[in-house]
Amino acid sequence: MAEDYGIPGSGRATLWAGAVLVVVVLLIALFGPLLTPYDPTTLRLEQRLETPSLAHPLGLDELGRDILSRMVYGARISVGVGLSVVILAGLLGTLLGAISGYAGGRVDTVLMRLTDVFLAFPGILLAIALVAVLGPALRHVVLALVVIGWVGYARLVRGQVLQIKEQEFVTAAQAAGVRAPRIVLRHILPNVLPTLLVQASLGMAGAILAEASLSFLGLGIQPPTPSWGAMINAGRSHLLDAPHLALFPGIAILLTVMGLNFLGDGLVDLINPRRRRSGEPRED
Repeated sequence: MAEDYGIPGSGRATLWAGAVLVVVVLLIALFGPLLTPYDPTTLRLEQRLETPSLAHPLGLDELGRDILSRMVYGARISVGVGLSVVILAGLLGTLLGAISGYAGGRVDTVLMRLTDVFLAFPGILLAIALVAVLGPALRHVVLALVVIGWVGYARLVRGQVLQIKEQEFVTAAQAAGVRAPRIVLRHILPNVLPTLLVQASLGMAGAILAEASLSFLGLGIQPPTPSWGAMINAGRSHLLDAPHLALFPGIAILLTVMGLNFLGDGLVDLINPRRRRSGEPRED
């Protein structure tokens, strides 16, 4: 067939490329530590800055620690932070967005003005300020990213709810006396879910990049716990004599974020017929 599920060839390629990259990163995060032969915190000072070899495929860092092992354990941190932020920010944003869109009136005005306040601040600067006040720790990084991340979900869900609540099946449920919470949970939110999946994919990419940025600045995960951002920061002073210290973690961040963005873009093609070259989705 020329197309699967009405998605053009370029959209299928994007979706599959993103899915493969994301699955690989998830598998590394879940099972990679079982396969790495070295402890990520073991020091080998006599071998510091060793270049990639058969024994250490990605080389050793400035303290003689195996970079491959540290990157594998760093993947667990990045994936864990990304999933935590997406789940918490998604739940909070979906709740507030659904209430705002369905209730309307003053409730909608108050909640949307609240989102405007958060949007008035650059997200990463607000996260840096929060972590600087609370102190560098994993839970504080997640909290800061949730605080800046829920707004996107709230505005997205509100817009979707405003459209869906005017549909006939919602009007029929209201006429039948179904209570508002049940209408939102059983009739509206299931129709919002595909769009939320796209937002979650892109939001996870942003959360992973933000965590790496905070760790790069020394405000995220603290040593000796491996973090891709902290590894890049540690490699800055060795860009000339040992570039592999910063190169490999940078590539890991690039591929992970690129995979999530590809996945999100492919999902947009899947759920949005107007972006498909073939026009309307096929009947079969």
